[in-house]
Amino acid sequence: MQNEINIPIILDAVRKVGDVFLKDYKQNLIPQSMDELLQQLEDIDTLCLTSLKEDLSQEFPDIPWHIGDEFDTDSQRNPAEQQEYWLCDAMDGAIQYLQHIAGWTVNLALIRNGKPYFSVIYDPLANEMFWAREGEGAFMNGKLLELSRKTDLAIMLAVFEYGHQDKSNNTLNEKIGATVTKLLSNFGIVRNYGPHGLQLAYVGAGRIDLFVQEDLDTYNWIAGLLIAKEAGAEILTTAGNPWKWGSESLLVAQKSTTEKYLQMKLTN
Repeated sequence: MQNEINIPIILDAVRKVGDVFLKDYKQNLIPQSMDELLQQLEDIDTLCLTSLKEDLSQEFPDIPWHIGDEFDTDSQRNPAEQQEYWLCDAMDGAIQYLQHIAGWTVNLALIRNGKPYFSVIYDPLANEMFWAREGEGAFMNGKLLELSRKTDLAIMLAVFEYGHQDKSNNTLNEKIGATVTKLLSNFGIVRNYGPHGLQLAYVGAGRIDLFVQEDLDTYNWIAGLLIAKEAGAEILTTAGNPWKWGSESLLVAQKSTTEKYLQMKLTN
């Protein structure tokens, strides 16, 4: 039998390590070589996972841990075999962090029976903690999240993203380019921000009106997906089918906006 979770303990653990990163923000030298970049990314992963494991192991001693390696395409196609596990994106937007740019978060999700059951996204720079538990709504700093109620595409903010999988032997670059063209042709404001999970949480908070991505990026999405879903957003593929683990595209917005986007796909 799976136990209930102590949400305040989880939030405190995520806040603690996020605030460590905040204290060190802009203290590193911006990496100037691939070796330096990879080493600093590894240091971020190590610091984050060590801190979270230390703080959560006593409360949840039997829950195993998985690092969400966004560069490992194959591992993102299916959930792990364990019935329950932590999936940690040590830092979503780590490149921004290393480049001394805003837009980085600590993300943690609890996966149960192959689906996100609880997730948290902490933005230390903004002091904003987004979290959701399945079936109970989504929150930011204790306030219930609500989707945007906009109906006019001319004032909507749409964002697009892309992942790190190899695009040399497929048509993904062309798909991404077509998606950007479609957004520019139909939405008043189009952006690419960086931290995937935070953008999905922003959909839940009504700050972003539509999120779309044309490749496989499960680990970057998973924490934000639950937050957006619990706030009431539709979670679809760009073909209009319900999103499931391993889907190779993602479309997230309020229902009326996804319907408009999918109609664009049919008519453009």
